[in-house]
Amino acid sequence: MHMLEQKRAAYAWQNVQKCSAMYCRLAKGAPALIMSNGLMQSLAFFESKGGEHHKALNSHILGWLCEQKLVSRRSFKEAMGELHDSTPPADFRRATEEALELLKWIRQFAAAVSKDV
Repeated sequence: MHMLEQKRAAYAWQNVQKCSAMYCRLAKGAPALIMSNGLMQSLAFFESKGGEHHKALNSHILGWLCEQKLVSRRSFKEAMGELHDSTPPADFRRATEEALELLKWIRQFAAAVSKDV
């Protein structure tokens, strides 16, 4: 397994340990939402919903993007401002790809963990 892939897996595993079934369902649909609507629109949708599972998924995605130095802050407003205002198109595409790659792990781990709860 590639080192970055191992980091994604470890990050996802750490963050889904206490996930709810609602988080699991949200994570399952998140990649399709991102692919059809875009990363920023999806993050804004999750934030607008305001549910604990929505905020948790947003936090996990933005935390990973911050660790990968694609945004400098984990907070929704600051990260969205960075993505909107100053991110070169190639970096924005990379942020979208990283979010999708992370969600592959989150989906698998959340499904496994939520069945144990």
